[in-house]
Amino acid sequence: MRCRIVGAPVQDGASQLGCEMGPSALRTAGLVGALTELGHEVADQGTVVPPPPRPVLHDNGALKSLPEIVAWTEALSAAAYEASDGAMPIFMGGDHSLSAGTLAGLVRRAAEQDRKLFVLWLDAHPDFHTLETSSSGNLHGVPLAYASGSPGFEGYFPDIETTIDPERICIFGARSVDPAEHDALNARGVTVHDMRAIDEHGAAPLLRDFIARVEAANGMLHVSLDVDFLDPDIAPAVGTTVPGGATLREAHLVMEMLSDSGLVTSLDIVELNPFLDERGRTAKLLVDLTASLMGRRIMDRPTRSY
Repeated sequence: MRCRIVGAPVQDGASQLGCEMGPSALRTAGLVGALTELGHEVADQGTVVPPPPRPVLHDNGALKSLPEIVAWTEALSAAAYEASDGAMPIFMGGDHSLSAGTLAGLVRRAAEQDRKLFVLWLDAHPDFHTLETSSSGNLHGVPLAYASGSPGFEGYFPDIETTIDPERICIFGARSVDPAEHDALNARGVTVHDMRAIDEHGAAPLLRDFIARVEAANGMLHVSLDVDFLDPDIAPAVGTTVPGGATLREAHLVMEMLSDSGLVTSLDIVELNPFLDERGRTAKLLVDLTASLMGRRIMDRPTRSY
């Protein structure tokens, strides 16, 4: 497969500094080498640089860095559209606000190919706030609402000609959902498999059902992997830790099943904060998970010492 690596060092959408170092940490942990060893053709596109922010004002005074995130969204939408031309883009973040841009560019590409874009959101949080409902003001909590056409972004974020149908979104591993998000998710028909559902039914049957929906629609599948999808005991390098996340084997199983499906066309790796890591432990795990997504199997995995 042709892979294009894109750095997106966004940290304006998070409450803690450090995510801007995420792309460098993933490169240092060997992401390009791992993909090359699997036989993929890899091109590192470097790092996206946003335009100078323009003044953007909103009635919600809690919102932080709105002009900066709008600028990042514009730049990343263009970068995602370009990188998805005949290749699989892998976006290295950066906080999860980057997905507002990547999803906007990818859904544009899918529409041009007359295909539907599906999204698997591997995250402890649904990131389904609007600009009005966000009480923290941290804009890494809005990208999925924006890209799926929730109201209230008009005149602030870039317009999206084609939005993502909420019924083609699956949030997997959620365990921290605000009331406003809960109501919006139910109203708009988003599939949510929280950690209780995964505990009760297992990751495989739930994911298998979603993969079958993508396959039946001849869809393109974007995977957005947030570090806090994983349990903080195995992935400490994130500023939004929530106990009770996916285990090492659950995470690899998800990636291996996605690889088997052959449906994944793009990937975000977000919220890696190397400042909070332990000797690169989380960055190396993310590289291993990406390798599983791209074809490495359990029998091929090297032994590591931390």
